[in-house]
Parts: sequence; structure tokens; C-alpha cells
Amino acid sequence: MQEKERRTTLADVAEAAGTTVPTASKVLSGRSDVSAATRERVMRAVADLGYRGRSGRGAVPRTDRPSLVDLVLSGVEGTWANRALMGVERAATAAGVDLVVSVARRDGAWLTRLLERNLRGAVLALVDVTAGQLATLAAARVPVVLLDPVTQPPSTVASVGAANWAGGRAAAEHLIGLGHERLAVLGADRRALYTQARVDGFRSAAAHADVKVEVAYIEWTETGAAEGAAALLGAAHPPTGIFACTDNIAAGVYDAAESLGLRIPADLSVVGFDDLPEVQWLRPALTTVRQPIAEMGEAAMRMLLRIMADPPRDAPREELATQLIVRGSTGRP
Repeated sequence: MQEKERRTTLADVAEAAGTTVPTASKVLSGRSDVSAATRERVMRAVADLGYRGRSGRGAVPRTDRPSLVDLVLSGVEGTWANRALMGVERAATAAGVDLVVSVARRDGAWLTRLLERNLRGAVLALVDVTAGQLATLAAARVPVVLLDPVTQPPSTVASVGAANWAGGRAAAEHLIGLGHERLAVLGADRRALYTQARVDGFRSAAAHADVKVEVAYIEWTETGAAEGAAALLGAAHPPTGIFACTDNIAAGVYDAAESLGLRIPADLSVVGFDDLPEVQWLRPALTTVRQPIAEMGEAAMRMLLRIMADPPRDAPREELATQLIVRGSTGRP
């Protein structure tokens, strides 16, 4: 008879991290009186060993925690964050759950604050969360849903996203259908899952039509998009159609076109992605791929509430449809 596999304990985690059991417990409880180096070692050990706490944190069972959930945002600038918050808050209010909003800065302090608040669960929106942080949340019995995940989440983590690949493909099909044969894609943060999917979708349609595509990536700054677009448009054989992987990048393409004396869409067609309100002032109006951001936030919160009420065997995944919105920034070359 095969011997039953021994369950990983907090003592195992402490030994692997080179610390004590009380200190490891402090990390999982969100205590601040632990050094950053020790905290990192404990989180890494939790991830490596696959440790899961037996029941809630400390003496507080999961079902007895306050009716609070956390929305952790990568930032609060721009209307993407506002729309995500609107959707998450709408679903939380409908369920009678109170919402706490945090910002995930690079120091990782958001995780400590989240654990310390003894929350029921969290939605992480556009947060570049590490394997160690996810493992720490799992060990502390905090269910999470990733909203628009930055990297491919583990199979054990729930997520809600948009049909980025289909949106990129729709952008390419639109430009190719208009007769464009010289196309380019301008993106930022090439390692981001949503950027990869949008670029891959665009390339797929272009390859099917035997149209070559130039792909360039920019620094995520105010001037980066304009500089990147100017480099593409200043080439010997510039593109006649550009797919900007976000509306904000598309605004930079408009600036570059104006500085070079190019008319949109007579000399250059532009397609964005997101359909954010702040680009409504662009003239001509921007053709873009609409991402249902508020609906994604609402779906993520509803998913979190279902997981909190009845943890599933397999982590659910949901992908909401995108839609190409044709306006005045695209035309025949």
C-alpha cells in the first residue's frame, strides 16, 4: 500500500525560507514588521512548495471575515481604471459587498495591506502579479480573479479578459479590406499578454491575405507613441495603415502624422484599441476596437463572488467579445 503523501506545513515553508514559523505566519497575515528580503523568501518558498493554509488566516475563519473585497488596480490614471472600477463596484453593490480600492505600486506593499485587512477576496486589474504573490494569496485562503491579466495566469487562478486576438484580427481585416498593403503595428510592453494577443491576431489576418506587417514597440511615455510612429512614417516605404494597440498610442500616431504633414485618413489610416472616452476629441474620429471594460470589471466581481460562495474544482476563465467601431480615421489608400 502506497504511503500517503505528507502535506506541506508552515514549518516546511519556514525551513525553506530560512526563518521561523512565527515569521512565516506574519508574512501570510500581512504583518508589516517583517523585512522585505524575508517576505520575499517566504513567498518564494510558499510558491515552490505549493503550501496552502488549512483554514483562514490566524484565528479568523474565512466565513467570519468582514464583507469586504479588494480591487487592486495597476494605476488610477485615465478612464480604463475608472471604467473597470465602475463595473466592479456595480457588481459589488448589487451583492451587498463593500469594496476597498488599492494601487499596486512596484514595492509590492499592496499585498501586505490586502492580507492585513482580512478581506474575503480580491480582483486584481492589470496587475503584473508574481507567482510568489499568487501563491501567498492562495496560502492565506484569499480567492482572487485577475482582470485583464498581464501574463498568462496559472491554471489554478481565475481570470476575466477581452477577446484581444479577435480584436487585432478584426483591425487587420478592416484595413486589408480597404486595400492597404503596407501595414504596421505599434505596441507597448511586448511581454504583456494582451499586447501579444492583439499583435498575433493582426498578423494572422495579414498572413492570410499575404500582406507584410512591420511591428514596433515603444516606450510607455507621453512622447513614446509619437516618436515610434514618426520612425515608422519616416521610412522609405512607410505604412499606409497603422494599428495602435491602445487608443492612447493612436493619439500619438495622430501627433506624428500632423508633424509630418500627413492627413488622416487620406495619407494614413489609423485603428486604435479600447474605445476610451478621452480620444473622442481626436479628429477625424478614431476607428477602434471596443473593449467592454466596465462589463469585464462586473464579470470579474461576479466571478469572485461565486468563487467565495462555492470554490470550484477548476479555476474559471471568461473572455468578453470585442467589437470593431468604424469611424473617420480609416479609408482607402
